[in-house]
Parts: sequence; structure tokens; C-alpha cells
Amino acid sequence: MEDRSVYLRRRLVAGGALVALLLATAAATGAFSGGDKPSAGAERQASQQTSPELPRGGRSILPEKRVVAFYGAPQSHELGELGIGSPASAARRLVRQARAYERPSRPVLPAMELIAVVAAAHPGDDGRYSTRQYAAVIDRYLRAARRAKALLLLDIQPGRSDFFTEATLLEPWLRQPDVGLALDPEWRMGPDQVPGKVIGSVQPREVNAVSAWLARIVERDRLPQKLFLIHQFTDYMVDDAQLHERPGLAMVLNADGFGTQALKKVKYHAFTASPRPFFHEGFKLFYREDTDLMGPREVLRLRPPPDVVIYE
Repeated sequence: MEDRSVYLRRRLVAGGALVALLLATAAATGAFSGGDKPSAGAERQASQQTSPELPRGGRSILPEKRVVAFYGAPQSHELGELGIGSPASAARRLVRQARAYERPSRPVLPAMELIAVVAAAHPGDDGRYSTRQYAAVIDRYLRAARRAKALLLLDIQPGRSDFFTEATLLEPWLRQPDVGLALDPEWRMGPDQVPGKVIGSVQPREVNAVSAWLARIVERDRLPQKLFLIHQFTDYMVDDAQLHERPGLAMVLNADGFGTQALKKVKYHAFTASPRPFFHEGFKLFYREDTDLMGPREVLRLRPPPDVVIYE
């Protein structure tokens, strides 16, 4: 879609060089963590609620609702909309943006897609080429999402780690009724690959293992339907024809990447034509990088209209 070198340079600034700086100051700023545990209150809530509902009611997300999300992380505005201002101010902007997608026949459910694992240009002490948010950071965004009656979607850019390992470390939050999971294969690196230098990919069996594990949590804890989203920037990132449907998950393949309206539409139509009847459609917009940003009415004129719209 967009020029690959330009795209990777921008993403490297956001997900690599910036993280290298933050790693050097993490102890002082509290910006990242190697795997903190969530607050006791967050862990208690899942066990206290026997039949919890979603924000704004009900237990099913798709196809009844349309999700409109802001993407990013607090370490920099280069990481997306959630990096601009406080979590509370981002939530207010999100609610205003989501309102434009509201239709009488299909209510909107806002979501905050927080990058919980951020790909890095440097290996770190464990050679993982990624960093994990502090528990306090995730809890802060969860509180902001709940005040806005929105979902929290935890996004994973694993670097040289893997999606299953990183997802299991997020289990205490994923046991909450209003927290979903997003996988970003662009940042899933092989053993000799470095984020920002190549575009990553993931094997279907790894995605299927994560979705099966997450579906078991939904069933075991009697949770409402949980959003499970996979970002797709190129055809080879993931072979979606080999992905399995999971009960209890609202499964979405999201057409990622910025560019002109014409190019974004071509990419979206190509992805939606692939054989994945149980997957819902996602579409990502970039406030700063898209050429002639599509408005909500233009987005909803796409065929099929996207079930999930994400702003970065």
C-alpha cells in the first residue's frame, strides 16, 4: 500500500528507536515492565461476576454492534492516538469519533486498543526485541475504558517472542469481561529478524493455539463474547484460510496500512474476498498518514461495511 521503506521507518521510530530510549529510562519513569501482575482488584472482579455483560449491555459484540477503536500506547504520539494526552482525554475523543458511526440499526461499542507488548529495535536483556507495559499502565487504561463504557483491547507486537507466550502473561486482564486481544503479525519476528527491518508473519497454528486458549477462558469464566482481532498488512502475514473458528470469540481480520483512499479500498476488498466466512471485517485509518482521510460515511459505504474501525 504505502511505500514499504517509508512505512517501516515510521514504525521503527514508533516501535523501535523510541523504545530503546524508553528502556534506558524505564526504572525512573515506570514506562515498561518485564511482566508485572495486575492489581488485586482487577483479578477479583472476574471471579465475583458469574454472568457479566459487556460495556453498554449485552453479551454479544458482533454482528450486533460496530466497534470503533483508538490504537496506540502512552509512550509517544508516534505509537498512535492513545499516545496523545491522558487515557481519560483519549477516551473522550474516542467517544466523539465513535458517535459518527452510530446507526439506529447497529449501536456502536467504543474500544481502546492499547499496545501491551511493543516491538523494539534492540534486543533488551532477554533478546526478545519487545517490551511489556507495566501492570499499572494497563490498569490505568482499563479504568479509563470502563468510565467511557468501552472495551479495552490488548495488542501484542511480540518481536522475537511469540503470541502464545505474551497472551498467557496477559491472562489476568483477559479474564475480565470487557478486555479483548489483538495480534499484530507485522511484528512477529523469526529468530534472526529485527523489527523495523523486515515485515513479520505468523504461522496459522500459533494463532489457532492462542484463539483456542482464549476461547477456553471465555467458556470457563462464563464471559461475554470476546473480541479477537488479527491485523493484516500483507497477504503473507497469516494464512487465514487455515485459521479456526472459536465459540465465544468475535473474530476479526483487520485491513491495516495507510495510503490513498483508492489503495486502501483495493486492499480492503482483496482481504474481504479471501475464504474466511466466520471472520468479521476490520478497517484501519491513520489520522496523520492517510492521504485524504476517509470520513465515517465513506467508510460505511465500503462493501461489506467494516464491523470494526480502528484509528491510529
